[in-house]
Amino acid sequence: MKIAFFLLPKAEVIYMNEYSTLRQVIERMEYHRYTAMPILDNSGKYVGTITEGDILWKLKESLNFSFEDTENVLLKDIKRRMVNKHVHIDAEIDDLLSLAIVQNFVPVVDDQDIFIGIIRRREIIEYCTKMLLKQKEEQN
Repeated sequence: MKIAFFLLPKAEVIYMNEYSTLRQVIERMEYHRYTAMPILDNSGKYVGTITEGDILWKLKESLNFSFEDTENVLLKDIKRRMVNKHVHIDAEIDDLLSLAIVQNFVPVVDDQDIFIGIIRRREIIEYCTKMLLKQKEEQN
């Protein structure tokens, strides 16, 4: 099954630009209660995912760091501890399973590697659950 069916389109996704500040991402994560967000470059390409853990490591590494200082740190300059992989829109649902184990969401890009949305772990688990229930019913 193609993954387009599960896609949460970019228009409905909260994401950040790599030139956004650390303060902006902290405030957005707090407001939306997210633990991770996709990061895009100026051309709309997916460049990575920022996580709460990345932010905490940045704060830990920066001694005498105040909240006001977060306005001077760009997302592109924050080391990301995990590399969240993306998939192309023509991928199959099976391609998502291994990624969903370690990622809250899987970013999706088009043929020109432009970010077009995400597929959340929840939709992947719901799909797998339906398939297991269907298989169980067929066996009975």
